[in-house]
Amino acid sequence: MKRRIWNRIWKEFGLWSLAARPGIMVLLLVMLIRIAGGMQSWEWMLLDTMLRLRPVEKPDERVVIVGIDEKDIEWVKQYPIPDEKIAELLTNLETYKPLAIGLDIFKNAPVEPGGEQLAQILRANSNIIGIEKILPPAETSPPQSLPPEGVGFVDLPNDEDSKNRRYLLYTPNPKNINEDKYSLALRLITKYLKAKGIELETGKNDPNTIRFREIELPRITHNFGGYVRVDDGGLSILMNFRNSERPFNVVSLRDILSQKVDARLLRDRIVLVGNRNMSAGDIFYTSALPNLKLSGQIYGIDYHAHVISQILSSVIDSRTMLHSWGEFGEYTWIFLWGFLPIIIGRLTQSVWRNLLSVSVAVFCLFSCGYMMLWVWGVWIPVAPSFLILALNGVGLSAFAFYQHDKFLRSQINERQSTIQHTFTVIHNGPLQTLAYGLKHLRAKDIPYEQLVGQFEKLDREIREIGEFLKLEALTTEESLRLGSGLILELNRPLHDLLYEVYSSTLERKDFEHFKTLKVKIRNFDPIDDKYLSIEDKRGICLFLEEALCNVGKHAQGVKRIQASGVYSASKYNLWVKDNGSGIKSKLENKGTKYFKILAKQLGGEFRRESVSPCGTICELSWKPMK
Repeated sequence: MKRRIWNRIWKEFGLWSLAARPGIMVLLLVMLIRIAGGMQSWEWMLLDTMLRLRPVEKPDERVVIVGIDEKDIEWVKQYPIPDEKIAELLTNLETYKPLAIGLDIFKNAPVEPGGEQLAQILRANSNIIGIEKILPPAETSPPQSLPPEGVGFVDLPNDEDSKNRRYLLYTPNPKNINEDKYSLALRLITKYLKAKGIELETGKNDPNTIRFREIELPRITHNFGGYVRVDDGGLSILMNFRNSERPFNVVSLRDILSQKVDARLLRDRIVLVGNRNMSAGDIFYTSALPNLKLSGQIYGIDYHAHVISQILSSVIDSRTMLHSWGEFGEYTWIFLWGFLPIIIGRLTQSVWRNLLSVSVAVFCLFSCGYMMLWVWGVWIPVAPSFLILALNGVGLSAFAFYQHDKFLRSQINERQSTIQHTFTVIHNGPLQTLAYGLKHLRAKDIPYEQLVGQFEKLDREIREIGEFLKLEALTTEESLRLGSGLILELNRPLHDLLYEVYSSTLERKDFEHFKTLKVKIRNFDPIDDKYLSIEDKRGICLFLEEALCNVGKHAQGVKRIQASGVYSASKYNLWVKDNGSGIKSKLENKGTKYFKILAKQLGGEFRRESVSPCGTICELSWKPMK
């Protein structure tokens, strides 16, 4: 019982080592590609897709955009819009009592008329935040009339595919590393939340980030989600766009100047003033939002509005910020999904079930990634796991095809081998007893009781063969039953087996020509049989038994028999030679056909022929090392 269990364990281990090896190689290869950054574009694409597929959200009324569009330019009849119109716009906005105003228009140089008028308004209203650009290229200075705390930078980093998914909240001043620079969105958020009694503080769990109340903003680190070796200078966050066809209230410059806006729309709000026209060139790219007016493009002022809404919603409404598991969690996840198709391939044991299971696993993987992102805000590595599933799924399917074909061929070979083995056992056992009994029955030269004994022996032999074949089919024991009834364990050395076949066969009483033997010679050289399979050893033993039985059945007048196994010149020659009457028929029987097949299987030769002056030699030769 224990042996059967261990045989099963070793068989399973061998199958896993065969099936899992290519899958593990694919898994390690994909992980190395990801570590090198080769999976970034795929992970970005899937991130955008999952963000785009989220349910529609309600508009955020805390943020209002005053967008200067093409019709405003036609209405003012001047571009850039002169400072006097901007000054008038800001003056009218202040009457609505917003909490903060972000002027997302560069004012490093006046656009006359109205330069001084605008400067006075900026100096007089501390809730107005101007902008600057601090990172190359094309750095742009802030309005001179604003203090440093009244300015925020608007630099937006983009990824290698030119899409914008990150927002830089603050960073050291490139011209003075001891000074921190804050973004336009962070300046406006800080003013808004301070008015609500919520202060900006340093993070507790991560001292390199910031928090409002107990909400820490998850910063993008060196390796974050699908990003590899991303510039983590300063504090950047991942964009969690508000998925809505109209995420914010948008009014035009002419509406404000004409005072056609409901005061409740702007009171206690964050108001962003900027360009929403193609002339300004303030355009950025994203695939994370459906229903954009400009396909794949978003105005810079809208981008800032999404950042403000994202942080306010997280602090006030508990809307999730996007974050990741960290490297250990991500690669553990990839590793587990990499093993899944290997397990599927082992459990399904079918090409089509395997493909179906892998397809279901791919759907579940995408669903997990989608749910994790939507519900918990976790960006998990879907793309590398998807690639491993696809490659290992297809690879294991191909392996399943191969295994299926191999299984069918092995079944055919096994059936042929079983038929041949059964025929040989019956031929060398019960049939010889039957032939012996019939011969004496016809000749009537033995007593009745002895004849009955022969047929009782025949009955026992047939029953023993049946029981042996059943046992052999139900167990993994490697054994061979000879016609004499002796059962050999085939895992023993070949020369030991040959000695037992020789001795057991020549002791049989049902071969009348063995009774005339006077000289019996046998010698079997030992060889290294590690290159012989169990089936090879079975066939060689059956060859020796058949050759000896033929002497006992057909070699009339035989007095001398020699069985030898000689190893020389890297070749093993196994032969049986007698001095009987020789070959009388040229017909090729089943045994001869089988041994020719065996010789071909061993890569050797088989011959059976008469020798001079009398007798027969039956020889099988092969090279032990294949």
